[in-house]
Amino acid sequence: MEDKKPLLIVIDAHSIIHRAFHALPPLTTKDGRAVGAVYGFFSIFFKTLRELRPNFVAIAFDLAAPTFRHEAFSGYKAKRKKAPEEFYQQLPLIKEILRVLKIKVFEKGGFEADDLIGTIAVRAEKDLVFPNLETIILSSDADVLQLVDGRTMALILKKGVSQTILYDEKGVREKYLGLSPRQLIDFKALRGDPSDNIPGVFGIGEKTATELLKQFQSLENVYLAIEQNKDRASLRESLYSKLVQQKDQAFLSKKLAEIRRDVDIDFDLGSCRWGEYDRKAVTEVLKNLQFFSLLNKLPDDPTD
Repeated sequence: MEDKKPLLIVIDAHSIIHRAFHALPPLTTKDGRAVGAVYGFFSIFFKTLRELRPNFVAIAFDLAAPTFRHEAFSGYKAKRKKAPEEFYQQLPLIKEILRVLKIKVFEKGGFEADDLIGTIAVRAEKDLVFPNLETIILSSDADVLQLVDGRTMALILKKGVSQTILYDEKGVREKYLGLSPRQLIDFKALRGDPSDNIPGVFGIGEKTATELLKQFQSLENVYLAIEQNKDRASLRESLYSKLVQQKDQAFLSKKLAEIRRDVDIDFDLGSCRWGEYDRKAVTEVLKNLQFFSLLNKLPDDPTD
């Protein structure tokens, strides 16, 4: 029987916390502190650790400061409503519990958590001590599917805080009508993404974006064919005009959609080893928050 490969789980903190905050009813401690998002986050977190038994865990947070995407396009995520103050008030407590659990937390000004996750996944693949390491990204945001490859999968919260889908490369292709994970970047560049206010090419929808990428493979190849006047007959006149007139917008959209994998962060796989925490201290924190139902869900050391 093949030995279990070492596993790194990288968690998109804000996306999971947002899901917990909105999916679960409000919860307060006896002294009136709002802790619903805290409880929901650690319910998901502990469930994932128990089921997957990772050797390493890393968590990436977003910061409030604008990112390079906001600098490139002032409208980036401009239509998103700011979360209630009650949401932000719970973040320090979540980080404090993660500190007690000795979980490595990553955050960096100018970048989103996705960029840190992409960088961690790439750096982990290059680890010489664990050359067969596998990575699973936990998120409620399908944006991370572009990071899936032969050694990186994505575990996406489908509904509420309990249903998940694990995507490998084959799963991504099945979901997106044959497109590869990397082509999802160009898919957004063409089709846009209303949730992030990425414009794309106005007038191009999911079907046309998919057809273009199946024919030309990439955004660059689409415009190379246009510049060289190749395959012109295969492009409707109206589509051709949209692509030509909105070229700059298409490539701006690609810049906004692409998750960076080269952020300068202090990542060392060894510092992300999971399980070396003071169980008594964590138990005390959970009791103080009246999270009694989580006490029996606290994961064991994966080496046990």
